Order: sequence, then C-alpha cells, then structure tokens
Amino acid sequence: MSTPPFLTLPPSARALRVVTARGQFAALRAEPAGEVRGSALLVPGFTGSKEDFIALLEPLASAGYRVTAVDQRGQYETGGPHDDPGAYAVAALGADVRALTAALAAEGGTGPLHLLGHSLGGQVVREAVLAAASEAADGPTAPGGAPLPWASLTLMSTGPGPIDPAEAERTRLLVEVLPTMGLEEIWQVMQQMEKADEKRARRVPSPEVAAFLHRRWLANVPQSLIATGGHLVAAPDRVAELAAVITAGLPALVLSGIQDYAWPVPEQTAMAERLGAHRVVVADAGHSPNAEQPAATAEALLAHWG
Repeated sequence: MSTPPFLTLPPSARALRVVTARGQFAALRAEPAGEVRGSALLVPGFTGSKEDFIALLEPLASAGYRVTAVDQRGQYETGGPHDDPGAYAVAALGADVRALTAALAAEGGTGPLHLLGHSLGGQVVREAVLAAASEAADGPTAPGGAPLPWASLTLMSTGPGPIDPAEAERTRLLVEVLPTMGLEEIWQVMQQMEKADEKRARRVPSPEVAAFLHRRWLANVPQSLIATGGHLVAAPDRVAELAAVITAGLPALVLSGIQDYAWPVPEQTAMAERLGAHRVVVADAGHSPNAEQPAATAEALLAHWG
C-alpha cells in the first residue's frame, strides 16, 4: 500500500465529497490561486486512498491545475455495499471514474481534464477509457464520433495484466482469508509479512501516518478487497485495445519508480512501448513515486499535461 509522507493539507486544498450519478465519493481538492490551466482526476490503487496523492496537491495546484484525488468505491471514506461483489468489478469501478469525470466537467471552468490511475487505479482508468471509446460511434476522435472527455492519460506504477507472481501469491492469500478473518487480525499478520519482505522499499512512517494507515485499512469494505484482489491476480492484458485509443489521439504517459514489487519495471517499459506512450522512470522511488518522490513526479506530470 502507498504511504503518504504527511497528512496535513496544503493551504490550497480541502476535503469534500463529489456527488455523481453513481453516488458520492470522498475526495481531496486543490485549487490554483490564479488562472486555471486545466484539471486532473487522480485515482488510487489497491488498499489505497486519496491521501496517497497528498504530496502532489500543492505543486500541481501551484502550476495552475485544479486537482481532485478520490477514494474509490469501498475505500476509506467513500465506502460501499458489503453484499454486492459486482459493485467492485473493474468495469463498475471504471464506470465510477466516468461518473466522476462527468461531475467534474459539470462544475465548469476547469479546463482540459487529465486522468491518472495509480497501480490498480491504472487498470480501472484503462477500463473507463476503453468503455468510453467503445461508445463513440466512429472512434474517439474521428469526425462524427464522440470525443473522449480526457485530455491525457497517465498510468502510474501499473502493468498490462496480472501482478508479479510473488505479489499475486500474497494477494491470493489475502483474498482467501478475508471471508473468515477480521481486518484487524489480517492487519497484524500483514505487518509481520512486511517486515520480513526484503524486496519492498520502505520509508518508516511517522506515528501519525502509521496510525492513519491502520485506520484506513480497517475502513476498507472486505468485499471490495476480495473483488479487486481477485482482479489483480488474473487481470486481462488489454494493452492492444488501449493502444488503438491512444493512437487515435489520447496522449499517454507510463510513469513508475526505478523499482516496483507489483509489476516489474521492465514490464511497465514494454507496456509503454506497446502503447506508444511516453515513459518516465523516477529515481529513488518504488511503487509509489507520487508519495516517495512527489516533486519529480509532479514535474513529469506537468510536462505531460503541458
């Protein structure tokens, strides 16, 4: 899971709930002080939340972007049904992204909207883009076709299909025990596993952030973890489909740290080549460059958006 470096919102940001046709979503919103150059929707990954992007809010807002980071359905402060597995299928989560996109567009005055998904969120936003493209009568940018509502796409620390086999084994174990173990009990086991896993790059969180990570984990809807965890270990490769959309006119960036336990960095680079997307590797960062190296990550995003 991503570990935010701090939890205090910058002066430009506030917490809110975004009301959409598919329900309300907890969010953090940062507003530029001057002219709005554009806006961005940031979608977190498995076991994550809007706070994973907290260190990006100020640099992106200072550059003129109105930034909205959300909790996905079933995560932290958004919540969701406890008895409806279909609510957490990737197609349903992609539909949530499209509803959020429509709600942000309806606010007006926000300029072009840039879409970013981190980890599992990358495959969720991919689903949203493919669903939107399939509804366009003649293609996403062809004359007579409905244009896509996003100015660009960023896939951060995500891959073309299933997660790395070692990580998939951990995730399968989690999915198997969730129906019978409580989240607190699982949390304690996870902490021991984290300490024993030398492959994961770690930054020891402050006591405040550590308490937040515990609180956030306990707020997850178990059915959400089961459904999304099941997706991660068997995700289909839809890169060829997405490449067709990108070729038709959706600029794309594949961004990662220099190492990644979820999808190997060379696999992400190969995905970028297949997509015809720009590729950025952030030095001294692992699976969460947004939290580990926010300044370099913001610089890469601004270059892509600009």
